[in-house]
Amino acid sequence: MTAFSAPDGTRLAYRTTGSGEPLICVPGGAMRASAYLGDLGGLAAHRQLVLPDLRGTGASEIPADPATYRCDRQVADIEALRVHLGLDRIDLLGHSAGSNLALLYAAAHPERVRRLVLVTPTLWAVGIEVTPEHRREAALLRSGEPWFEAAWPVFDARLRGEETEGCFEAFFYGRWDAQAQAHAASGAAQVNEEAAVAYGSEGAYDPPATRAALARLDAEVLVLCGELDGGPRPQVARALAEVLPQAQFDVQAGGGHFPWLDDAGAFRRTLAAFLDPSVRSVRTPRGRLAYTVTGAEDAPPVVLVHGRGADRRDWAHIAAGLAADHRVFAPDLTGHGLSDWPGSYSFAGFREDLRTFIEALGLRGATVIGHSMGGAAAWLLAQDAPGLIGRLVLEEAPAMVPLDPRRGPAEHPGGDLDFDWPVVPATDRDLNDPDPAWRAGHERITPPTLVIAGGAKSHVPQDQIAAMAARMPDARLVTIEAGHLVHEERPDAFLRALAEFGV
Repeated sequence: MTAFSAPDGTRLAYRTTGSGEPLICVPGGAMRASAYLGDLGGLAAHRQLVLPDLRGTGASEIPADPATYRCDRQVADIEALRVHLGLDRIDLLGHSAGSNLALLYAAAHPERVRRLVLVTPTLWAVGIEVTPEHRREAALLRSGEPWFEAAWPVFDARLRGEETEGCFEAFFYGRWDAQAQAHAASGAAQVNEEAAVAYGSEGAYDPPATRAALARLDAEVLVLCGELDGGPRPQVARALAEVLPQAQFDVQAGGGHFPWLDDAGAFRRTLAAFLDPSVRSVRTPRGRLAYTVTGAEDAPPVVLVHGRGADRRDWAHIAAGLAADHRVFAPDLTGHGLSDWPGSYSFAGFREDLRTFIEALGLRGATVIGHSMGGAAAWLLAQDAPGLIGRLVLEEAPAMVPLDPRRGPAEHPGGDLDFDWPVVPATDRDLNDPDPAWRAGHERITPPTLVIAGGAKSHVPQDQIAAMAARMPDARLVTIEAGHLVHEERPDAFLRALAEFGV
């Protein structure tokens, strides 16, 4: 642990983990030591997490004046940490009760906040209350859980203000497994009860003043709630839009009050996408899709669609080449990169990813360039909704002729992947037994189309690619001897082929 001095001389401790741009993470509790945050579900792989122990908790000193436990009086501690770290502007995360301190800091120092993340926030600082009925509503969502019958009477009694003995902590977790139980068991020892009482004591909050001050905040804001959390319910947190109209709201499916424990990957991807200044996200009926965009806003749009197991980064060289005179969008399809991983996949699903992405961003008439699986998703969309696509480029896209020989069960390569492994068996099923209507619809692909084949080194049957191109009314076939990864192995030749096609 590293220490710094608060303005009143109290020595405050913090730890860091991970690498990259710092993210100051304010713990909740209230007044719980930051150890419970762990590495926030692996978020430390994307950012350096700065995890302070608030005064009187963890390794930080107990202050001489207990009145300084009050939330508003700890704003100066966060500012002292910023100065200690030598940061001009900060990315700030607040969890639960810590969100109030984060909001008060943003209200007092709006010019110092670049991005603000509020995770399952209690919002006393802006006058948004969580009621016992909100908590009961969330708790009753768990009525099918095996622990519900024993936990519900205890929880309900506590909501009525009765100090009933018994375990009720399961209601705060999306999954009441061994990890959650150990996390809950550590709570009592990590909380400074005296400080917790003082944290929200009289005078801590002035909601009208805080709301007025936050109107000056020029920062990106993400509010992440758990679907199963009662403090707050997602619909309650959305009232924060009245205070911070620029805020993005996300709900983690199956998440409780500690969503990084319930689904670390979903939590990590959502926050990593928000915190990366090069990545944007759009909400579609298919889920959240992360994407990058480069090039002038008024330039003609191009959408780059990656292949299986890849993501938006796969197109970095091509996107840079096209951005000189195009507005270039590169999304992560579901199950890939920083987009949502819903667990259920198909070529038809990836077609819908592309459709909803184009519609959500108003890109009707864009040029769409797809590689392999992404190319098949693009031509499936072109035959289903040809008006959405202006020009179509298909790089090594399968013609959806049944595989011969058929692919057997795929074996997971082991380790962490940048895509959801169920994508592989799901798409292999489609490749083994594609819908015959897909091949029959090649003639309905009417946008001007460039079909790029990789030649003899490719594993995709070149005769099938050629036959598919021949059935399209306005297609030309170009072979670039590079194998399946034409845009990676021969990017200059790929860009020349695009230019000759008018892209």
